[in-house]
Amino acid sequence: MLEITNLTVRFGGITALQDVGFTVAAGEMVGLIGPNGAGKTTLFNCMTRRNRLTSGTMRYLDTDLSTVRPDALAALGIARTFQNLGLFPRLSVRENILVGAHHRACAGFVSAGLRLPKVRREEKLLRAEADELLERLDLTAVADHPAAGLPFGTLKRIELARALAVRPQLLLLDEPVNGLSHGEVDEFAARLRGLQADLALTVIVVEHHMGFVMGTCDRVICLEFGQVIAEGEPEAVQQDPAVIRAYLGASA
Repeated sequence: MLEITNLTVRFGGITALQDVGFTVAAGEMVGLIGPNGAGKTTLFNCMTRRNRLTSGTMRYLDTDLSTVRPDALAALGIARTFQNLGLFPRLSVRENILVGAHHRACAGFVSAGLRLPKVRREEKLLRAEADELLERLDLTAVADHPAAGLPFGTLKRIELARALAVRPQLLLLDEPVNGLSHGEVDEFAARLRGLQADLALTVIVVEHHMGFVMGTCDRVICLEFGQVIAEGEPEAVQQDPAVIRAYLGASA
């Protein structure tokens, strides 16, 4: 589904990513780990066109991602969540989720302003899909509540629901369990595995919570200083001397 080859990103004299390459098969859940500053979020930002690559290629199915506008990614079936929550605090939970389905709305400015029958039918359909996601993620009780003021764990589920409203094939999760309690992490992991199976998702997850990564992902890729230093099954990567050195120092 995804093939990244010799990806390099430079910001002035700083090299954030250097010749990064890996593939992701359809249906995989891949963990992307590494110390702070390793280049994980920069890689996500390149894939979602928030950063420009300096050289290399990124192919998603049959599409060269470097040629795609950021606003066209959703229509290709790519969705992401953010390390810092990007919800609209004054919108209701349901309205935040509906934002994810915006690219599937066909009504124009005039027809929407006139509230034509096709607009009402479209809104009814998208609202029904949003309500299904609310139920899947145990958010029905807060559907009409503004996002502001809700518990952090709930906000994480809202952002996941909004990404799922895109109907993605490839889901990019940037630190989805950061700040959650142990119980919430276990619950999120089980929920994500269920969603992956039910919706046939391919998932790449950036995360520092090693228990979550090692217990949830099929394969793990470790970055350090913008380069891939290890790749493989979770147990093998966890025991790799280069990974231990990157996280704990040479004395470890």
